[in-house]
Amino acid sequence: MSSNEPHAGSMAASQFQTAVLVPCYNEERAVAKVVADFRAALPDAAIYVYDNNSTDRTVEAARQAGAVVRREAYQGKGHVVRRMFNDVEADVYVLVDGDATYDASSAPGMIAKLIDERLDMVVATRIDQDQAAYRPGHRAGNWLLTGFVTHMFGRAFTDILSGYRVFSRRFVKSFPVLSGGFEIERKLTVHALELELPVGKMATPYYPRPSGSASKLSTWKDGFRILWTVFKLYRAARPLSLFRAFGVALAIISIGLAIPIFITYVQEGLVPRLPTAVLSTGLMVLAFLSIACGLILDTGRRELKLIAYLALRAPGEQRRGR
Repeated sequence: MSSNEPHAGSMAASQFQTAVLVPCYNEERAVAKVVADFRAALPDAAIYVYDNNSTDRTVEAARQAGAVVRREAYQGKGHVVRRMFNDVEADVYVLVDGDATYDASSAPGMIAKLIDERLDMVVATRIDQDQAAYRPGHRAGNWLLTGFVTHMFGRAFTDILSGYRVFSRRFVKSFPVLSGGFEIERKLTVHALELELPVGKMATPYYPRPSGSASKLSTWKDGFRILWTVFKLYRAARPLSLFRAFGVALAIISIGLAIPIFITYVQEGLVPRLPTAVLSTGLMVLAFLSIACGLILDTGRRELKLIAYLALRAPGEQRRGR
């Protein structure tokens, strides 16, 4: 990055109403640094810290640092992001975790990229500055999800789990936040790729947590949650493909059970295995129902999301009138 880029990014960001959104849960040792760093990087931005039932002094630390502090009672990062997206009005949104691991000085450059290239989302690709910053289990989960999303959409970001992103207003206000937990980063990515929105990425430093601050992630627990998330993402993004696959599998089993019964009926005129015949018929009915469910879920789903997105202006039009 050249020496004049941060200045250019700051100038671009100052032309727009910018909001920094910081979801927090028990981050008293880190949140004040996050607020101070983003205040220095984006002096004209409003900084919002949303506390998610912290049991420590997160609220006091954030308020003393100068942030606007609000609370979200429903537990889970997805609930917090939904509340922030609903409540806060701005032209540009910066979403960042409250653990002081992300580089605030990269924010002006990310905003400039969003505005200059008329994008709807810029994802910070983490470049770890310490081996302890990016745990192997987290890295493996990131690799698994990236490969899966690439398989679904033909392209993906290299850091799907990144919690540091910049959004346009129309992305934020059209995003259907249904996730309650940590799956929110994957849903943000899938929303952009599914609607083929203009998106970008930028490499940023990634630091270890401050001393005394503990991660909320569990390698094994979150690993299983990632696998479950993979299934749910496929169901949400490709319902027809998923339910059609179920339907075809059920139909094959049904036919396999029916063939011997049919042969016996042709040869002897009898149906000696009535329970098997009933099972075969039931499986074929379920196969048709599965395919029908896929068609119903797939019809109009993407179009409705796209209509909500297109109802809002493109990045920069609120201020530049283009």
